[in-house]
Amino acid sequence: MNHDVIEKNIGLMVVAIVLVISLGGLAEIVPLFWEDTLIKPIDGLRPLTGLELEGRDIYIREGCAGCHSQLIRPLRAETQRYGHYSLAGETVYDHPFLFGSKRTGPDLARVGKRYSDEWHRVHLVDPRSVVPESNMPGFPWLEKRAFTGHDTADKMRTLRRLGVPYSDEDIEAADAGVEGKTEMQALIAYLQQLGTHLKGDR
Repeated sequence: MNHDVIEKNIGLMVVAIVLVISLGGLAEIVPLFWEDTLIKPIDGLRPLTGLELEGRDIYIREGCAGCHSQLIRPLRAETQRYGHYSLAGETVYDHPFLFGSKRTGPDLARVGKRYSDEWHRVHLVDPRSVVPESNMPGFPWLEKRAFTGHDTADKMRTLRRLGVPYSDEDIEAADAGVEGKTEMQALIAYLQQLGTHLKGDR
């Protein structure tokens, strides 16, 4: 086809652009559905417990992903600072993904077990008491709010429909596992498991 025809007909040009982009996108995306390293969990990966799941929801609600990424790229500067680069198999149970795109604060993909529960509690209440140069806001109200334990099992049932392998026992014990726990305890539980399932060198 003569290029002049396409270049002078804006409708035809739009159709051609959409077609080319669609074919290119399909060529890159479709093969990923059969790539085992992208769709299968890494060894040792487990679904979040009820308390960790509630903590993840607090993390989302408070906007933590707006300042903290959970994605370490395979670049030397990142792996030296944060640890092993992120693997797709670590996030197959995440709905939604919390990769983030901004690092006002450090990446949290490997923060689990780096600090004690008490350090996290103090840091979340008053960040500058442990990191003087921090510009992170405090979240003291998380210590005052407790869970009733009425919604966690329903969240797990929904996630099971999306492929997260929660057992009937997990779901039955979920509400009791969070009842009376504070939002602070839940958020810390979530943070403390981040990156801990990646074992050994890969």
